[in-house]
Amino acid sequence: MQGFTEEVKKQILEIARETITKATKGESYELPSFDNDIFYKKTAIFVTLTKNGMLRGCIGTTEPVYELGKAVKELAISAAMRDPRFPPVRESELKDIKIEISILSDLQKIDDHNKIIPNEHGVVVEKGFNKGLFLPQVWEHFNSKEDFMNELCMQKAGLRPESWKNGTIDLYVFNVLKFSEN
Repeated sequence: MQGFTEEVKKQILEIARETITKATKGESYELPSFDNDIFYKKTAIFVTLTKNGMLRGCIGTTEPVYELGKAVKELAISAAMRDPRFPPVRESELKDIKIEISILSDLQKIDDHNKIIPNEHGVVVEKGFNKGLFLPQVWEHFNSKEDFMNELCMQKAGLRPESWKNGTIDLYVFNVLKFSEN
């Protein structure tokens, strides 16, 4: 993905960190003006928070809803304060929180689950109102494509575990540009 220089990645992580820090204090973060046009391009991203290597929050969009700068701000707040799986991040936790950003490519609809490449593709499954997503980095938690896909269907989309095999659900794949704090 073009335009994501080391300086841009650093700025993105700084926005996310400052947004979360202010949110834990009940304050709001005002975005700066950006010199680089990439911050004004609508971009699909996920913000993932870990604490001591364990998931602490993860929120994002599969479609480019917000301009990049606003997306980082809004999704960082959501990952820290609104992920329904976790209580809001507290100020005392900030030193142990690591921020990871995933910039998503466009979703590509596929007609055959054999086109899913483990450890490379993120996957979206969808049937009616049921929808679920795993980022490519989630592959590291599974030993096989079958386990990954079954869990995606069951845990994230509320579908029968092996429904991805029978051709009755829509499958999408995507790639990410992933970077994080050191």
